Amino acid sequence: MKYFPFFFNIQKKPVLIVGGGAIAQRKVELLLRSGCALRVVAATITPALSALLQLHQAKTEVRRYRTDDINNCTLVVCATDDSSLNQRVSEDCRRAGIPINVVDCPALSDFIFPALIDRSPLVVAVSTAGASPVLARRVREKIETALPMTLGKLAEFCDRFRQKVKQTLPATRRRLFWEQVLDGNIGESILTGQSTDATAAQQLQKHLQQFADDDSDNGQVYLIGAGPGAADLLTFRALRLLQQADVVVHDRLVSADVLSLARRDAEKIFVGKQRNQQMASQEEINQLLIDLARKNLRVARLKGGDPFIFGRGGEELSALHAAGIPTQVVPGITAAAGCAAALQMPLTTRNIARSVRLVTVYQRDMHNDNFWSELAYEHDTTQVFYMAGVMVDFICQRLIAAGVADDKPALLVCGGTTAAQQHFCGTLATLPQIIEGRWFSPALLIIGDVAALARADNETQETRNAIKQPFITLQEEFPDVIPTAVAHY
Repeated sequence: MKYFPFFFNIQKKPVLIVGGGAIAQRKVELLLRSGCALRVVAATITPALSALLQLHQAKTEVRRYRTDDINNCTLVVCATDDSSLNQRVSEDCRRAGIPINVVDCPALSDFIFPALIDRSPLVVAVSTAGASPVLARRVREKIETALPMTLGKLAEFCDRFRQKVKQTLPATRRRLFWEQVLDGNIGESILTGQSTDATAAQQLQKHLQQFADDDSDNGQVYLIGAGPGAADLLTFRALRLLQQADVVVHDRLVSADVLSLARRDAEKIFVGKQRNQQMASQEEINQLLIDLARKNLRVARLKGGDPFIFGRGGEELSALHAAGIPTQVVPGITAAAGCAAALQMPLTTRNIARSVRLVTVYQRDMHNDNFWSELAYEHDTTQVFYMAGVMVDFICQRLIAAGVADDKPALLVCGGTTAAQQHFCGTLATLPQIIEGRWFSPALLIIGDVAALARADNETQETRNAIKQPFITLQEEFPDVIPTAVAHY
């Protein structure tokens, strides 16, 4: 991020504004709400700004700016249309180590003013790092409509009892208590004005005592499908539970963007597995989830794709059930569906593919002729091989040996749905040559006639030509579908 967001306490601290026009007035109106000791210096000051400053008894000096005006200031705002003066004030402040904002000039500024939603003491700030103030205001307007005006009153109510709750409950239970207060009848009654402060306080005291006396185990586990990589492919339920979790246990396929949606203070534990390398055995992961839940923690177990499709989620669920741990399962978009959508390629389509088979090749399958013969028999099926990055050549050779035509379209996609996505199109005969010498992870191998329908953004003309010819042959048999695929190349 270009600007780090923070809230700065400037109450009763000296703040200087250089400038006396309409822009300066907008900054004065904002800063006066902070309770700072405001001073304005300008060669001329508009009557409206002068009246505002007199009303709030702010210091005003109608004269030209001097370098010593910044002495002892906590921060400075320069709001003039004189570029040379703006430059001078900025340089003076930076030499003195005083934060400076030159309005509408990020290059001369150390900080910028965000768009604010003020429900004091709750304040929300929105910024585009100066790229588009209008966009920031539009976002602020949307947030404004979603936040009740009485949220500040609710925040003040919680503040009154924060210390008492801290003294009564251990850290692992305080968050759950406050969530119940805010989401339950107490919070609702304050927001809607249905209860007086005294009545709400009595209800909170009673709830706090009951919560403290209840020593039952509140730990639980959420088995969450994190999808194929893109954070915006998470379900609403997955996002809600992820942001409630005290601990996040995640594997290698969970993207950094998805992890960033967890609470900042949530502990993150990596238990990923990789080819020829394993951080923790499945049994150790199962026990870790049980142990964390028994500490009264809410645990988000994030698994790439869907937890029940090659994610061993079933094993974890069985272990949790056997241990009596409450568990929720949240499905995710599996990699096959996500990558196909990202490539604008259907996995099934009329007259080409009537079914989809999701496959992973285990050690026992590698030299099992019956296994490959069964796959070769499924002529109208799209076959998606998971975790296939280092096995493309082997899989293609085995399918050809089992009787699949060597010109059957094949596609490898890696980093699907993310900014790093790449894909390579060919046939069973040509794809291994196209990717020769390279290793991809995570990667899916898609084999079937629909592979020719994939969007070809990062392919070479040579690659496209390699799979075009088989579809010219198919065009005669399926004239209502195949022309689209041929034209695409």
